[in-house]
Amino acid sequence: MKHLKTLLVICSISILACAQQKESEVKAEATTSYDYVSEVVVGDLSIPWGFVFLPDGAMLITEKSGELIHFKEGTKTLISGLPEIYVRGQGGLLDIELHPNYADNGWIYLTHASADGPGDGGNTALIRAKLEGNTLTNVEQLYKGELNTTKGQHFGSRIEFDNDGYLYFSIGDRGNRDENPQDITRDGGKIYRLNDDGSIPDDNPFVDEANAKTAIYSYGHRNPQGMMMHPETGEIWVHEHGPKGGDEINIIAKGKNYGWPLVSYGVNYSGTSFTDNTTLPGMKDPLFYWVPSIAPSGMTFVTSDIYPEWNGNLLVGSLKFNYLEGLVLENNTVVKRKKLLEDIGRVRSVKQGPDGYIYVGVENLGIVKMIKK
Repeated sequence: MKHLKTLLVICSISILACAQQKESEVKAEATTSYDYVSEVVVGDLSIPWGFVFLPDGAMLITEKSGELIHFKEGTKTLISGLPEIYVRGQGGLLDIELHPNYADNGWIYLTHASADGPGDGGNTALIRAKLEGNTLTNVEQLYKGELNTTKGQHFGSRIEFDNDGYLYFSIGDRGNRDENPQDITRDGGKIYRLNDDGSIPDDNPFVDEANAKTAIYSYGHRNPQGMMMHPETGEIWVHEHGPKGGDEINIIAKGKNYGWPLVSYGVNYSGTSFTDNTTLPGMKDPLFYWVPSIAPSGMTFVTSDIYPEWNGNLLVGSLKFNYLEGLVLENNTVVKRKKLLEDIGRVRSVKQGPDGYIYVGVENLGIVKMIKK
């Protein structure tokens, strides 16, 4: 019996050690991988917030400063016809996405900061348009966040479609964490879901709530700047900036509250605390969080055989530490982190191209392709 008790104690210690080791692997700073280098595809860009690939091999690239660039075979052309872009702080021309049936209907979707509506300043708007030659036509504003504010932070914004054709996009809390994120009658700090024409889906979670913004799909977010549909489950994954610490990855679920600012793994930029809670009943915990913050922007799942070791895993850009972060997933758990393209610059956007290569938008550089060393 004495030997049995000793064996049980040893086994318990071993299991605890393994669990602690796994936890430390995830929370520890990412290890460096020298397996890949970058090749510049589109140079001389300032802040390439988003980009898409057209069926003819061309690219459309958004510059935060308010320019939409058409790039093909080494030639850049400015696209005219954009609405007025409100450029302030983190706001400007933001994300871009093609309709899943773009080849048939030609719809292009963009988010941008807009001064439309009452009040000084601006907020995030979603538009759609078609491209005819070098001009946007049929421009329609599908959604515009209220209230305008002259604050320059937390516009979001990313766009994604799901397998059912619903359109999701994000608006950050616009620097008003105490009022916007937890209030479904106010815009800001939300993930929104629309039909592709801008109408509200009948089964959106708050369509029957008095005074609610019925486009809201989830709330309690800070500043989501990464959004991607999981290629196998069809779920919408989002990452968002925390304060000082506490950047998060979340799987978005209908009507759920993701906690900001009532729960967080971060603190104020001054180092002071604003909440002691990292979890609360009724609020969704993150799938993963970063401490310290990496300032994530852009995100893609890898499905390409060009990168067999990354197939099925996640790539996230780091603005703060100037690299592309690889996250190895097992059963929706991050089990390993690696730094890719270290010291390349502030990574703003990430996509897998139709050719299977990973393309990365880097501030003050351009769009680069990740290739084997």
